Amino acid sequence: MGEPKKIFEQAVCIINPNAARRKWERHRRLKEYLGRYLPCQRFDAFGDKESTIALAARLAAVHPAIFVLGGDGTIADVMQGIRAAGREADVSLGILPLGSGNAFRKSLAIPKDVRKALRILREEEARPVNLMDIEGYLSGFSSIGATALITNAKLRHVVKGFWGHVLSGLALLGLPLWEIEAELEDGLDELGQPFDKRTLNLRVLDVVVAKSNYFGYSFRIAPLASLTDDYLDITFYDMTGPRYAALLPLTYFGLTQRRLRHFKARRLVLKGKDLPIQYHGEFLGTKDTVEVKLVPRAIRVITPVLSETRETR
Repeated sequence: MGEPKKIFEQAVCIINPNAARRKWERHRRLKEYLGRYLPCQRFDAFGDKESTIALAARLAAVHPAIFVLGGDGTIADVMQGIRAAGREADVSLGILPLGSGNAFRKSLAIPKDVRKALRILREEEARPVNLMDIEGYLSGFSSIGATALITNAKLRHVVKGFWGHVLSGLALLGLPLWEIEAELEDGLDELGQPFDKRTLNLRVLDVVVAKSNYFGYSFRIAPLASLTDDYLDITFYDMTGPRYAALLPLTYFGLTQRRLRHFKARRLVLKGKDLPIQYHGEFLGTKDTVEVKLVPRAIRVITPVLSETRETR
């Protein structure tokens, strides 16, 4: 490896030992490798969401960089902690993917291989990315509707990981559609024409709101989203569960989405009845009104130069 940047040597690490069925504990060689090449003070995130956010806020108040060893949920909690400390412009976030899905890192062109991701932390710069606020939580990707219910079922399922997600997804076939009113502000319509405000009344299976492209296991849920533009990327899935299931192979690669109702906007308010919400793979419960808004330069992430089309395997 080349010479590390100064920020690398000043970082602290937050580790989720329970990520990906305790991957950190199971991979002795990985622990030895990081122990040799990642000489930072380490803090375990054993607690719940709020305790991880509080830990990140405390560390962000006094350190210039935090490296996260975990999955999308842990990354989201650490970003929230940096934001809570008011240190978004000062603290650099580094990502070493240890989760099951690791979707957020893919949109950032960070390799899934931890050794390659460590090289990114040593050699690349921290770059500001635009994210979104969904009901007070900072996020790169979120959904309201069926995906949120499946996320909740997956988190509770006896079978964990990918197959737990697949088994939970069978519930799609019997889910009803949600009747919603969507208010979009300061955006672009399906033809790319600007508008100040647009109101839609729809029956949907799901609404995907994203800044990053991927969800879960490299699911290209938002092919037109960008971490560098000034809009939320919004896709309305006005289809039944069986039709969604039939189109799943195309949807996985981001092809179905290009034919669905799609908008860009800086603010979105959804109104309905008991709308399920998820962000970064975390279930937030249900609400009758959900607000999502753009957060420019929300966080600084150590990553290669961002591109809308760049992908990393």
